Amino acid sequence: MLHYIGKRLLQLIPVLLGMTFLVFMIIRAIPGNPAQVILGQLASKEAIEALEIKLGLNNPWYTQYFNYLVGLFKGDLGESMRTVQPVTKEVWPYLAATFELAFFAILIAVVIGVNAGIISAWFQNSWFDYLAMVIALIGVSMPIFWLGLMEQWLFGIELHWLPTSGREEARNPVSAMTNLYVLDTILNGRFDQLGQVLKHLVLPGIALATIPMAIIARMTRSSMLEVMRTDYVRTARAKGQKMFWVVYKHALKNAIIPVLTVIGLQMGLLLGGAILTETIFSWPGIGRYIYEAIQFRDYPVIQSGILIVAFIFVMINLFVDILYGLIDPRIKYD
Repeated sequence: MLHYIGKRLLQLIPVLLGMTFLVFMIIRAIPGNPAQVILGQLASKEAIEALEIKLGLNNPWYTQYFNYLVGLFKGDLGESMRTVQPVTKEVWPYLAATFELAFFAILIAVVIGVNAGIISAWFQNSWFDYLAMVIALIGVSMPIFWLGLMEQWLFGIELHWLPTSGREEARNPVSAMTNLYVLDTILNGRFDQLGQVLKHLVLPGIALATIPMAIIARMTRSSMLEVMRTDYVRTARAKGQKMFWVVYKHALKNAIIPVLTVIGLQMGLLLGGAILTETIFSWPGIGRYIYEAIQFRDYPVIQSGILIVAFIFVMINLFVDILYGLIDPRIKYD
């Protein structure tokens, strides 16, 4: 196992290097001069040229890329052109916000999606099976931005049940320690704030969870149907075991591996693809952070933000691969 993990981590290096090069070249193809965007349309030519020299934009692209790699291997992700702050210093609050939202969303998706898939397979061709799969099909097809707007209109504007934007109440801000607000409120013993933070998570969390939940439900149902037809499941039922234990103890353990793959992929996609949800609900996450950096042609922030998301995505997939061996001892990593 340790040999496999080490091998995967070594394979990670060329993948991330290739990704940095592609991102480096693509973002420089975006129209617009970062110095011009920062200084504004009325800036003089001399001022723009001076800022280009200061930011190193006057150097050839290969020199800029080499300097970026040198800093990267030193643990330096660069400095934001817009805020003149180190990216390593300002990126964590945004990343923590996306972590919190993505974890809440994947928790909803897994709990509801897995159980809906199991029950659909258990009662195949029943009314619940048909209803669950129709809802799953609608969930996959439904645009996140439309669902988010409908949630805001119904639960925020019409019913006044839940807040429609932000992570906290402006009148009662959270004292950030880790920037994971749910954890921070618990550590500070502010359970009144905890309720507010959870309320702010509900609408964006449900909007973000809809597509993964539908995909997980369909995959779980398909995998469970295949396992439920195997001999050992029929033997367990013939021995008189209760159907609940046959399904959740015997069948689910063998059906969960392809579902884990989907969960891992969806978690990675949630971290990098939450930009629509973060924009609609004014959620200060990493997707919105990168999007704003693109608007300002902030090259270091764009490069480093995408690199961080890619690294997390690969690590999640490695973690899922390791889980395979823990769940199914027949899987060996020799």
